[in-house]
Amino acid sequence: MKKLLIALSLALAASGAYAKDEKAPTAQQTRMAECNKEAKDKDMKGDARKAFMKGCLSGKSAEAKEAKKELTPQQQKMQNCNKEAKAKDMKGDARKKFMSECLKGDAKPADAKAATPATPATPAKPADKK
Repeated sequence: MKKLLIALSLALAASGAYAKDEKAPTAQQTRMAECNKEAKDKDMKGDARKAFMKGCLSGKSAEAKEAKKELTPQQQKMQNCNKEAKAKDMKGDARKKFMSECLKGDAKPADAKAATPATPATPAKPADKK
């Protein structure tokens, strides 16, 4: 009987140790906690709170917009090419071809074509080293 009690107490002690292992909160859980705290600080209730929480959790709050990172040069190029293709109402294969050329740098925006000379400039020859 004593052995059974000892075994039971050891089992309970071991299971208690495992219960204390807590996982770190996920990014969504952290965001939820922050949004809840902010809504509570602003004393929001009802529909206003629901609207705020929806915007906050989707990242549409003012802080989220400020924290939005800047685009890389490639992302900026993609954004510009997309805007130009949309403005020209391109679809299908014509859009794919345009996007490919635009992203490679072969296609220039309409503004830049007017400012570009008809003949490309020849690169300067390197000086001879002796």
